[in-house]
Amino acid sequence: MLYLFPTLLVLTIAAVAGCSTAPTLTQQERLALYHDHAGPPVLSFRLERLVSTHNWTPLGDQALVVWSSANRGHLIEMRNRCSGMTMASRIAITNRRGQVTAGMDSVVPRTATGLVPVGSGTCRIDTIRPLDGRAIRDAQRELREANYIEQADGPQEAVDQEQS
Repeated sequence: MLYLFPTLLVLTIAAVAGCSTAPTLTQQERLALYHDHAGPPVLSFRLERLVSTHNWTPLGDQALVVWSSANRGHLIEMRNRCSGMTMASRIAITNRRGQVTAGMDSVVPRTATGLVPVGSGTCRIDTIRPLDGRAIRDAQRELREANYIEQADGPQEAVDQEQS
């Protein structure tokens, strides 16, 4: 009986994972989505609150989004790869009196314990682009709906082709 529990657990997890209605976007697809909904580069933005675990979105090792509110964010791209981003659970952003400036300020990845990951240091901000969070959510919803329709149409098309 003890041997059955791990097997049942694995099968349950696999079944739940298989029921997912939409595949997740790759990091490159997510970055492209944010690029599509970003405004032109700006010199700086006001950091309205401290960045923590809940109001930033990593987009690989060279970009991230900092959210000021649910509908307003900034796409930040670093000058070089930021190796610590893959291990970061939090970040700090250098600023001058709350003003974050491209070319002057940096992103500092942090682990869950608050330490800077070994070999990462600071990552200089290259560009800052404002984002429309509402437009991004709408685009994500459209992608999910299109994927749902594609999945629903897929098996029927195969049946139609077999009947021809």
